[in-house]
Amino acid sequence: MTATIIDGTSVADAIRVELRQRVAALKAVGVIPGLAVVLVGDDPASATYVRMKGKACEVLGIYSETVIRPSDCQEGELLGIIDRLNQDPRVHGILVQMPLPRHIDPNSVIEHIDPKKDVDAFHPINVGKMLIGVEDGFLPATPRGVQELLVRSGNDPAGKHVVICGRSNIVGKPLAALLMQKRRGADATVTICHSRTKDLASITRQADILVAAMGIPRFIRADMVKEGVVVIDVGTSRVEDPDHPKGSRLVGDVDFEAVKEKAKAITPVPKGVGPMTIVMLMQNTVLAAERSLQRGI
Repeated sequence: MTATIIDGTSVADAIRVELRQRVAALKAVGVIPGLAVVLVGDDPASATYVRMKGKACEVLGIYSETVIRPSDCQEGELLGIIDRLNQDPRVHGILVQMPLPRHIDPNSVIEHIDPKKDVDAFHPINVGKMLIGVEDGFLPATPRGVQELLVRSGNDPAGKHVVICGRSNIVGKPLAALLMQKRRGADATVTICHSRTKDLASITRQADILVAAMGIPRFIRADMVKEGVVVIDVGTSRVEDPDHPKGSRLVGDVDFEAVKEKAKAITPVPKGVGPMTIVMLMQNTVLAAERSLQRGI
């Protein structure tokens, strides 16, 4: 058996087509969806992500505003910026790029964002709504992207045993909350594994769907999965590769070449989960604009 490749780029392209139609419908009634991204400091990876989000907005016709402040920006100034964006009717979604400098409390920043504009879905109100299954909040981009990849690739998690390796607030925990809900694209039995899990391989081999989200390159080996498993690789790490023109390349948390010979389906790295994260952020922004229209704002 050689796995079918779950192409995140193709799925993201299909979702963009749907979003363009929704954006056009909003513009027809005078509403242009708007996303504001705040970047504090000069972390190269963060700067790259911010540029990618700006480009994604441009492609879809979404208004984009980027606020860049130096790394010595004080928390009070940052909260003031968020206050302005909370009140700006052109901005339907606000995202503060993480990580922040150490002197700024990320929880204070997240809680300061209007939950109705929290398109990253990190605000405690949106996290709580996700957990209890209330549908008027926002869902976090990467977990929602994983869910869409499963459904749109014909690997509905309903009734399946999903094993998630990783318990982060960004992927592991919210993905577990999403997939255990009683609704379309969910209804799974979910197990979370982490660094203190004993005999990890005995659990991963039980998975019908295995999600790797630990941030450890090629951690999941072929002997850790069963035949016919569906594998979603969320990890992204750069490793040395003397044969690559850049001297390094991106790999996931899964030993792709070995595992794909046992899996039914698998996401590659890159071009798997990555493209879905940004398009799901765009979807949340469009949804925020649609809801503002419903509220008459």
